[in-house]
Amino acid sequence: MKIEVKKLSEEEITQMGIRTWAIWTKEISKFDWFYDSKEMCLFLEGKVIVEANNTKIEIKKGDFVTFPKGLSCVWNVLEPVKKHYLFE
Repeated sequence: MKIEVKKLSEEEITQMGIRTWAIWTKEISKFDWFYDSKEMCLFLEGKVIVEANNTKIEIKKGDFVTFPKGLSCVWNVLEPVKKHYLFE
């Protein structure tokens, strides 16, 4: 199971309707998480390290991230997060 991180153009963000998605915020913290469905999100603020499958992935402002269904991970929120998100 792979976490995908990429940059989207403003055109892609508009085409996908991301700016209409719900917003989630989180203070500096560390917690376990399990994805029972696929999540796509665009980080508007913050910085996190997500640990999964013996890998650490840094995610920050401007990153578009896809978390696969069935993923177990640990979120380490280093800077307060604000993101648009959508579960499928």
